[in-house]
This record gives sequence, structure tokens and C-alpha cells, in this order.
Amino acid sequence: PSAEMITLMWSFIVSIYSIGGLLGSSSAGYLSVRFGRKQAMLFSNIPALLGAALMGLSRLCGSFEMIVAGRLFSGVCGGKLAFLPVYAGEISPKKLRGFINVTSKVFLALGKTVARILGLRELLGSQSLWPMLMASCGLPALVQLVALPFFPESPPYLLMHKGDQEGCKKAIRQLWGEGQHQAEIDDIMKEKATMKNTKILSVLELVKEPAFRWQLYMIVILTATIQLCGINAV
Repeated sequence: PSAEMITLMWSFIVSIYSIGGLLGSSSAGYLSVRFGRKQAMLFSNIPALLGAALMGLSRLCGSFEMIVAGRLFSGVCGGKLAFLPVYAGEISPKKLRGFINVTSKVFLALGKTVARILGLRELLGSQSLWPMLMASCGLPALVQLVALPFFPESPPYLLMHKGDQEGCKKAIRQLWGEGQHQAEIDDIMKEKATMKNTKILSVLELVKEPAFRWQLYMIVILTATIQLCGINAV
């Protein structure tokens, strides 16, 4: 193929990940409520493993289309990362909740750093090993797929969305040990009562709501300008 066609193919491979991320994040809220935090996280491993397999076998099959499809599936999984901080925050004790929520961002940054190091030509970024590099994204998904079934469902989800008070207590004891956890359960019940009187806005309604206009401006500006701070170069 010509140089222009190679550039077009490469650009499409790079950008298709963001399209997958948009698809994944758009369905994250529905799936986390419909199936629960734990089940939704388990489901998110399917596109990750499928994407890793497609990209890892692309050279053997001589198909760049497999890389495009693999990147799309990987993006879908990346868009569903919203499950992780929600689940981690809900299963952690109140005194550790802020710390646990921050760790997800730390490990996300650490994962990007490790990926960039592995992508060096001296490691897995060579002409012979790049399929292994692209397939390596399936390893964390495989670990989560094996380990996550041993974790309980989120106690707030069981109580607030399923009305399963016994299941909530059992999950709390499994996570935090035996002891008096009635105060935490009461807090969840208060939150449930508050949510009954709170309207959940869609994205379009959120954009149209004047009360949130300045908050939206700040978020958009911060998200846009963070791309210019040099962190990607670092």
C-alpha cells in the first residue's frame, strides 16, 4: 500500500479505540444497574479478551482488520472502567473510601506507564514481538475474570437496587469481617430514601439544566486543557 494508505490505516487503528470507549461508557450506567457492579465488571472482560485475541493473532492471519476490530473491543472494555471506582468505593469502609477511590486512578496511570515501557523497541515493541505486546492487554482481564467471582456483590447495590438486606449484611461481613455494621446499613438506607426523591438526569437533560451550567463549563475546560499539560509526553 502507498504511504498515504498506511497513514490512514494507522490513524484508523489508533482512533477506533476512542469510538469503542464511547460505546462502552454509554452502556456502563445501564449495565451496572441491570446486572450489578460485579456482574458488569465480569462482562467487561469479554471484549477485553476478544480484543487481545484478535490483535495477538493478527500477524499470524495477515489481517490488519483484526487489529482494528481488536482495538474497538479494547476500547469498549476501557469505556467500562467506570465500573471499577464505583465497585471499589462501595465495597470499602467509609474511612477508607476516599483512599480506595484514589488508588484506581493511581493504578490506571501505573498501567499506562508499564505499557509504554513494554512498548520500547528493546522490549516488546520489536518487529517480532509486537503481537505479544498488543495481546498483553488480555492478561489483566484474565486475572480479573478468575479472581472476581470470589468477591461479593456491592452491599449498597444489593440493598438499594435489589432490596436484599440479608445479602447486604452477608456481603458486608465478608468484606469487613464480623462486627457491628448497622451504622453503615443505616447510611445506605438513608441514601436509598434520598434517591427516591432525586430525579436521575440524562446526558441531554444535564446539558440543558441551567443549575449545572458552570460546573459543566469547568469540567469541559479541565478535561480539554489537561491534554496540553505534557503528561502524555512524560
